[in-house]
Amino acid sequence: MLVTILNVLSGSLIMGGVYALISMGLSMQYGVARILNVSHGEFIMAGAFLTYTFVTKLGLNPLISMLMCVPLLFLLGFALHRTIYKKLGDVSGSPGIFEANSMLVSFGLMFILQSVAQQIWGNQQKGYTFLASSVKVLGATIALNRLLVLFFAVAISLAFYVFLEKSRLGKAIRAVSQDASAASLMGVRPTRISAVCFGIGALLAGCAGSLISVINQINTTMGMGYTIIAIIVVVLGGMGSIPGSLLGGFILGFIGTLVSYIDPSLSLVAYYVIIMALLLFRPKGILGR
Repeated sequence: MLVTILNVLSGSLIMGGVYALISMGLSMQYGVARILNVSHGEFIMAGAFLTYTFVTKLGLNPLISMLMCVPLLFLLGFALHRTIYKKLGDVSGSPGIFEANSMLVSFGLMFILQSVAQQIWGNQQKGYTFLASSVKVLGATIALNRLLVLFFAVAISLAFYVFLEKSRLGKAIRAVSQDASAASLMGVRPTRISAVCFGIGALLAGCAGSLISVINQINTTMGMGYTIIAIIVVVLGGMGSIPGSLLGGFILGFIGTLVSYIDPSLSLVAYYVIIMALLLFRPKGILGR
Protein backbone atom coordinates (compact mmCIF):
# COMPACT_ATOMS: atom_id res chain seq x y z
CA MET A 1 0.00 0.00 0.00
CA LEU A 2 2.80 2.42 0.92
CA VAL A 3 4.64 1.63 -2.31
CA THR A 4 1.48 2.34 -4.32
CA ILE A 5 1.02 5.69 -2.58
CA LEU A 6 4.65 6.62 -3.26
CA ASN A 7 4.31 5.60 -6.92
CA VAL A 8 1.19 7.77 -7.27
CA LEU A 9 2.90 10.73 -5.59
CA SER A 10 6.08 10.43 -7.66
CA GLY A 11 4.10 10.02 -10.88
CA SER A 12 1.89 13.00 -10.08
CA LEU A 13 4.90 15.21 -9.33
CA ILE A 14 6.57 14.27 -12.61
CA MET A 15 3.48 14.76 -14.78
CA GLY A 16 2.46 17.83 -12.77
CA GLY A 17 5.80 19.48 -13.53
CA VAL A 18 5.37 18.83 -17.25
CA TYR A 19 1.73 20.02 -17.20
CA ALA A 20 2.75 23.21 -15.39
CA LEU A 21 5.40 23.95 -18.01
CA ILE A 22 2.92 23.28 -20.83
CA SER A 23 0.21 25.48 -19.36
CA MET A 24 2.53 28.40 -18.52
CA GLY A 25 3.22 28.84 -22.22
CA LEU A 26 -0.48 28.88 -23.10
CA SER A 27 -1.18 31.21 -20.18
CA MET A 28 1.37 33.68 -21.53
CA GLN A 29 -0.14 33.61 -25.00
CA TYR A 30 -3.69 34.14 -23.77
CA GLY A 31 -2.98 36.36 -20.77
CA VAL A 32 -0.91 38.90 -22.70
CA ALA A 33 -1.40 38.37 -26.45
CA ARG A 34 -5.11 37.45 -25.99
CA ILE A 35 -4.74 34.42 -28.27
CA LEU A 36 -6.29 31.12 -27.20
CA ASN A 37 -3.76 29.14 -29.18
CA VAL A 38 -5.30 25.73 -29.90
CA SER A 39 -2.18 24.89 -31.93
CA HIS A 40 -0.14 25.03 -28.70
CA GLY A 41 0.21 21.26 -28.64
CA GLU A 42 1.80 21.27 -32.09
CA PHE A 43 4.68 23.33 -30.71
CA ILE A 44 5.06 20.69 -27.99
CA MET A 45 5.10 18.04 -30.71
CA ALA A 46 7.66 20.04 -32.70
CA GLY A 47 9.93 20.36 -29.66
CA ALA A 48 9.68 16.62 -29.04
CA PHE A 49 10.52 15.68 -32.65
CA LEU A 50 13.34 18.20 -33.00
CA THR A 51 14.89 16.75 -29.84
CA TYR A 52 14.35 13.22 -31.16
CA THR A 53 16.10 14.17 -34.42
CA PHE A 54 19.08 15.78 -32.70
CA VAL A 55 19.46 12.75 -30.40
CA THR A 56 19.07 10.00 -33.01
CA LYS A 57 20.70 11.66 -36.03
CA LEU A 58 23.43 13.75 -34.40
CA GLY A 59 23.97 11.71 -31.23
CA LEU A 60 23.45 14.71 -28.93
CA ASN A 61 22.38 14.63 -25.30
CA PRO A 62 18.60 15.38 -25.03
CA LEU A 63 19.26 18.34 -22.73
CA ILE A 64 21.73 19.85 -25.22
CA SER A 65 19.16 19.16 -27.93
CA MET A 66 16.54 21.07 -25.92
CA LEU A 67 18.84 24.09 -25.74
CA MET A 68 19.18 23.95 -29.52
CA CYS A 69 15.50 23.54 -30.44
CA VAL A 70 13.77 26.00 -28.11
CA PRO A 71 15.32 29.13 -29.71
CA LEU A 72 14.02 27.88 -33.06
CA LEU A 73 10.50 27.58 -31.63
CA PHE A 74 10.73 31.03 -30.03
CA LEU A 75 11.64 32.53 -33.41
CA LEU A 76 8.81 30.61 -35.09
CA GLY A 77 6.27 31.84 -32.53
CA PHE A 78 7.58 35.41 -32.68
CA ALA A 79 7.49 35.42 -36.50
CA LEU A 80 3.94 34.01 -36.60
CA HIS A 81 2.69 36.76 -34.31
CA ARG A 82 4.49 39.56 -36.13
CA THR A 83 3.05 38.43 -39.46
CA ILE A 84 -0.28 36.62 -39.12
CA TYR A 85 -1.61 37.67 -35.72
CA LYS A 86 -0.48 41.29 -35.91
CA LYS A 87 -2.22 41.69 -39.27
CA LEU A 88 -5.28 39.97 -37.85
CA GLY A 89 -5.32 42.41 -34.95
CA ASP A 90 -5.08 45.36 -37.34
CA VAL A 91 -8.13 44.27 -39.36
CA SER A 92 -10.27 43.10 -36.42
CA GLY A 93 -12.76 45.66 -35.24
CA SER A 94 -12.56 44.89 -31.51
CA PRO A 95 -10.64 42.74 -29.00
CA GLY A 96 -13.54 40.28 -28.91
CA ILE A 97 -13.49 39.81 -32.68
CA PHE A 98 -9.69 39.42 -32.60
CA GLU A 99 -9.91 36.67 -29.96
CA ALA A 100 -12.48 34.76 -32.00
CA ASN A 101 -10.61 35.18 -35.28
CA SER A 102 -7.22 34.31 -33.75
CA MET A 103 -8.63 31.07 -32.36
CA LEU A 104 -9.90 30.13 -35.83
CA VAL A 105 -6.50 30.93 -37.33
CA SER A 106 -4.78 28.80 -34.70
CA PHE A 107 -6.99 25.85 -35.70
CA GLY A 108 -5.67 26.21 -39.24
CA LEU A 109 -2.12 26.54 -37.93
CA MET A 110 -2.60 23.33 -35.94
CA PHE A 111 -3.43 21.32 -39.07
CA ILE A 112 -0.63 22.96 -41.08
CA LEU A 113 2.03 22.16 -38.46
CA GLN A 114 0.72 18.63 -38.03
CA SER A 115 0.76 18.00 -41.78
CA VAL A 116 4.30 19.35 -42.15
CA ALA A 117 5.45 17.16 -39.25
CA GLN A 118 3.85 14.09 -40.82
CA GLN A 119 5.64 14.76 -44.09
CA ILE A 120 8.98 14.99 -42.26
CA TRP A 121 8.66 12.31 -39.56
CA GLY A 122 5.75 10.14 -40.70
CA ASN A 123 2.89 8.73 -38.63
CA GLN A 124 4.74 6.07 -36.64
CA GLN A 125 5.60 6.19 -32.94
CA LYS A 126 9.15 7.38 -32.33
CA GLY A 127 11.38 7.22 -29.29
CA TYR A 128 14.87 6.81 -27.87
CA THR A 129 16.41 5.57 -24.63
CA PHE A 130 18.08 7.90 -22.15
CA LEU A 131 18.91 7.16 -18.48
CA ALA A 132 16.54 4.20 -18.43
CA SER A 133 17.94 2.72 -15.18
CA SER A 134 15.91 3.06 -11.98
CA VAL A 135 16.51 4.01 -8.37
CA LYS A 136 14.65 3.11 -5.18
CA VAL A 137 13.11 6.01 -3.24
CA LEU A 138 11.46 4.91 0.03
CA GLY A 139 10.56 1.61 -1.59
CA ALA A 140 9.18 3.09 -4.82
CA THR A 141 11.03 2.39 -8.08
CA ILE A 142 11.53 5.53 -10.18
CA ALA A 143 13.36 5.77 -13.51
CA LEU A 144 16.24 8.22 -13.54
CA ASN A 145 14.98 9.89 -16.71
CA ARG A 146 11.66 10.67 -14.99
CA LEU A 147 13.48 12.27 -12.05
CA LEU A 148 15.51 14.31 -14.53
CA VAL A 149 12.32 15.47 -16.27
CA LEU A 150 10.79 16.49 -12.93
CA PHE A 151 13.88 18.49 -11.97
CA PHE A 152 14.13 20.38 -15.25
CA ALA A 153 10.36 21.00 -15.53
CA VAL A 154 10.25 22.56 -12.06
CA ALA A 155 13.53 24.43 -12.54
CA ILE A 156 12.43 25.97 -15.87
CA SER A 157 9.00 26.89 -14.44
CA LEU A 158 10.51 28.59 -11.37
CA ALA A 159 13.17 30.36 -13.45
CA PHE A 160 10.46 31.70 -15.74
CA TYR A 161 8.42 32.91 -12.76
CA VAL A 162 11.47 34.75 -11.36
CA PHE A 163 12.08 36.23 -14.82
CA LEU A 164 8.53 37.65 -14.89
CA GLU A 165 8.80 39.06 -11.38
CA LYS A 166 12.31 40.52 -11.43
CA SER A 167 13.43 41.37 -14.97
CA ARG A 168 12.66 44.59 -16.84
CA LEU A 169 11.05 42.65 -19.69
CA GLY A 170 9.03 40.62 -17.20
CA LYS A 171 7.66 43.81 -15.65
CA ALA A 172 6.73 45.10 -19.11
CA ILE A 173 4.93 41.84 -19.82
CA ARG A 174 2.97 42.09 -16.57
CA ALA A 175 2.12 45.72 -17.32
CA VAL A 176 0.71 44.86 -20.75
CA SER A 177 -1.23 41.98 -19.23
CA GLN A 178 -2.87 44.29 -16.68
CA ASP A 179 -3.51 47.34 -18.89
CA ALA A 180 -2.03 47.61 -22.39
CA SER A 181 -3.15 51.22 -22.89
CA ALA A 182 -1.54 52.42 -19.65
CA ALA A 183 1.61 50.45 -20.42
CA SER A 184 1.91 52.12 -23.83
CA LEU A 185 1.80 55.54 -22.14
CA MET A 186 4.84 54.47 -20.11
CA GLY A 187 6.86 53.66 -23.24
CA VAL A 188 6.03 49.96 -23.52
CA ARG A 189 5.13 48.68 -26.99
CA PRO A 190 2.20 46.26 -26.45
CA THR A 191 2.36 44.77 -29.95
CA ARG A 192 6.05 43.91 -29.61
CA ILE A 193 5.50 42.54 -26.09
CA SER A 194 2.61 40.39 -27.35
CA ALA A 195 4.86 38.93 -30.06
CA VAL A 196 7.56 38.21 -27.48
CA CYS A 197 4.98 36.49 -25.25
CA PHE A 198 3.72 34.37 -28.12
CA GLY A 199 7.32 33.38 -28.83
CA ILE A 200 7.93 32.60 -25.14
CA GLY A 201 4.81 30.44 -25.13
CA ALA A 202 6.19 28.48 -28.09
CA LEU A 203 9.58 28.23 -26.33
CA LEU A 204 8.03 26.80 -23.14
CA ALA A 205 6.00 24.37 -25.24
CA GLY A 206 9.23 23.28 -26.93
CA CYS A 207 10.88 22.72 -23.55
CA ALA A 208 7.93 20.57 -22.48
CA GLY A 209 8.08 18.61 -25.74
CA SER A 210 11.79 17.95 -25.30
CA LEU A 211 11.23 16.64 -21.78
CA ILE A 212 8.25 14.52 -22.85
CA SER A 213 10.41 12.85 -25.53
CA VAL A 214 12.83 11.71 -22.81
CA ILE A 215 10.21 9.59 -21.01
CA ASN A 216 7.46 8.84 -23.57
CA GLN A 217 7.02 7.62 -27.12
CA ILE A 218 6.03 10.50 -29.41
CA ASN A 219 3.96 10.83 -32.58
CA THR A 220 2.90 13.64 -34.89
CA THR A 221 -0.73 13.57 -33.68
CA MET A 222 0.11 14.04 -30.00
CA GLY A 223 -0.46 17.79 -29.98
CA MET A 224 -4.23 18.02 -29.45
CA GLY A 225 -4.17 15.93 -26.28
CA TYR A 226 -1.60 18.25 -24.70
CA THR A 227 -3.51 21.33 -25.86
CA ILE A 228 -6.59 20.05 -24.02
CA ILE A 229 -4.54 19.44 -20.89
CA ALA A 230 -3.01 22.93 -21.11
CA ILE A 231 -6.43 24.56 -21.44
CA ILE A 232 -7.78 22.61 -18.45
CA VAL A 233 -4.77 23.57 -16.32
CA VAL A 234 -5.05 27.25 -17.31
CA VAL A 235 -8.76 27.27 -16.41
CA LEU A 236 -8.04 25.37 -13.19
CA GLY A 237 -5.31 27.75 -12.07
CA GLY A 238 -6.93 30.93 -13.38
CA MET A 239 -6.75 32.43 -16.87
CA GLY A 240 -3.50 34.36 -17.27
CA SER A 241 -2.16 33.44 -13.81
CA ILE A 242 1.37 32.00 -13.95
CA PRO A 243 1.33 30.83 -10.27
CA GLY A 244 -2.09 29.37 -11.02
CA SER A 245 -0.64 27.40 -13.93
CA LEU A 246 2.07 26.00 -11.66
CA LEU A 247 -0.46 24.99 -9.01
CA GLY A 248 -3.00 23.73 -11.52
CA GLY A 249 -0.39 21.60 -13.29
CA PHE A 250 0.51 19.72 -10.14
CA ILE A 251 -3.14 19.29 -9.12
CA LEU A 252 -4.05 17.88 -12.53
CA GLY A 253 -0.94 15.70 -12.52
CA PHE A 254 -1.98 14.19 -9.17
CA ILE A 255 -5.58 13.59 -10.26
CA GLY A 256 -4.54 12.11 -13.61
CA THR A 257 -1.97 9.77 -12.02
CA LEU A 258 -4.41 8.67 -9.33
CA VAL A 259 -7.19 7.94 -11.82
CA SER A 260 -4.73 6.11 -14.11
CA TYR A 261 -3.94 3.68 -11.30
CA ILE A 262 -7.66 2.90 -11.06
CA ASP A 263 -8.45 2.84 -14.80
CA PRO A 264 -6.19 4.53 -17.42
CA SER A 265 -9.14 5.01 -19.78
CA LEU A 266 -10.83 7.34 -17.26
CA SER A 267 -8.06 9.98 -17.11
CA LEU A 268 -9.50 12.20 -19.84
CA VAL A 269 -12.99 11.77 -18.37
CA ALA A 270 -11.70 13.01 -15.02
CA TYR A 271 -10.10 16.04 -16.69
CA TYR A 272 -13.38 17.01 -18.36
CA VAL A 273 -15.32 16.56 -15.12
CA ILE A 274 -12.87 18.95 -13.44
CA ILE A 275 -13.22 21.64 -16.11
CA MET A 276 -17.03 21.38 -16.12
CA ALA A 277 -17.15 21.69 -12.33
CA LEU A 278 -14.84 24.71 -12.46
CA LEU A 279 -16.88 26.48 -15.12
CA LEU A 280 -20.03 25.91 -13.08
CA PHE A 281 -18.79 26.72 -9.56
CA ARG A 282 -15.56 28.73 -9.88
CA PRO A 283 -15.09 29.98 -13.46
CA LYS A 284 -12.24 32.31 -12.51
CA GLY A 285 -10.10 29.35 -11.34
CA ILE A 286 -8.14 28.83 -8.15
CA LEU A 287 -5.95 31.96 -8.38
CA GLY A 288 -7.86 33.87 -11.07
CA ARG A 289 -8.89 37.45 -10.51
